This record gives sequence, C-alpha cells and structure tokens, in this order.
Amino acid sequence: MTFALRPNVIPTPTEHGTVLLDERRGRYFQLNPTGTLVLGALLNGATAHQAATLLSDRYSITLEQAAADVTALLDSLRKKKLATP
Repeated sequence: MTFALRPNVIPTPTEHGTVLLDERRGRYFQLNPTGTLVLGALLNGATAHQAATLLSDRYSITLEQAAADVTALLDSLRKKKLATP
C-alpha cells in the first residue's frame, strides 16, 4: 500500500525536522530529523521496509529497531489522522 498524508495535511521542512499542519483542525505536529527522513522516504514511494533499511543504514541501528521505529511513526500519523489508513 502506498503511503500518503491526508489532503488537508501540509508538510513544511524546518531546521529541526518537519512540521505537519493539519489545516482542517488547525493543529501542528513536529517531526524530528529521523521522522523527517522516514516521512520523506515514504512520500517518495518507499515501502516501510525500505524506509527502515534507510534508517538502519543512516543511524547504524539494527534493522529490527528501525522497523519498529517506522511502524511506530506510521501508527502515530494514522492515529492522529494525518495519514491515510
């Protein structure tokens, strides 16, 4: 399944990561540089596994830990209704 932010969610890069503006609810959500890396990969068509591999390579963490981190980010974005189901 392809990852996508909801149409009302606007990502804006900052010097500390990315801010996601939910225009419908008028709320901001902050992603750190790690979350920004994963979000960028997913928005560019990477699978969750590919994003985890990128994260593992970039930060020298195990693939298992990276996969858990990607899953946690995806779950959080969906729970907050920032991403499509």
